[in-house]
Amino acid sequence: MANLIQRLMFTLICMLVFGPLLAARASAVGAVGSVADELQIFTEEYPPVSFSKNGQAAGFGSEVVAEIQRRIGSQAQIHVVPWARGYQMVLQNRNVALFATMRTDEREHLFKWVGPLTTVKTSFYAKRDSPVQIRTMTDAKTLDPILVPRQYYSHQYLQTVGFVNLEPVDSPEMMVHMLMLGRRSTMVTDNLTLAALLAKVGAGREDVRSLFTFMQSQNYIAFSHGTEDAVVQQWQSTLDDMKRDGTFAKLYETWLPGETPPGIGPELNSIPSR
Repeated sequence: MANLIQRLMFTLICMLVFGPLLAARASAVGAVGSVADELQIFTEEYPPVSFSKNGQAAGFGSEVVAEIQRRIGSQAQIHVVPWARGYQMVLQNRNVALFATMRTDEREHLFKWVGPLTTVKTSFYAKRDSPVQIRTMTDAKTLDPILVPRQYYSHQYLQTVGFVNLEPVDSPEMMVHMLMLGRRSTMVTDNLTLAALLAKVGAGREDVRSLFTFMQSQNYIAFSHGTEDAVVQQWQSTLDDMKRDGTFAKLYETWLPGETPPGIGPELNSIPSR
């Protein structure tokens, strides 16, 4: 009997001493699992669609994403990071979203898509006084190295059609800076971000000219394949509701005045003959 009482006392003491520690550890493990399952959202410096302002994500795309989150009750933070980093995050991890991501044939199978957010025309550009002329894609392949942001849709697409004269750079800002300094004669960018990029180096749209437009495509929010279909569908239906009730059009006019907002559903990409 005495032995039984001793064993019971020992068990009770162990529960009192180690029980709270084990519960705390289990709670911590559960919290980590919960955080790991939360959606991570990334964007880049891509004004006026997305950019960092006072440590917060701003711009058209950022406001659209914030409004979607408000409507569905999500509070995931938007992280502004270099494009290559965000792109690798959405490729390699589950529950990751990246905007604004151009939806191209090369990327179609890599992600789950919500959009479209914008319609974009992508072209070769040169300084206003440059003698460079481009009438076909073949002409462009004969030029000195063409500046292009690393791992952008334009970089990936031009590689697939046989361009070997590309000079990838770390950011669109660096690309524009190099062009305006005369280090290269040609760059690749789009109509929506051109003015904002030029303004960052003290230039204007009148200081460059479009040489040749080779793609019309649309930006989306790209979700990693590890993201639940129900989450992606909820984001898509909420974005569609914003387009129906006029919220999307108002944001588009605020940030991209004079441009036509995309409707519900994808449009066909327009790519010239290779």
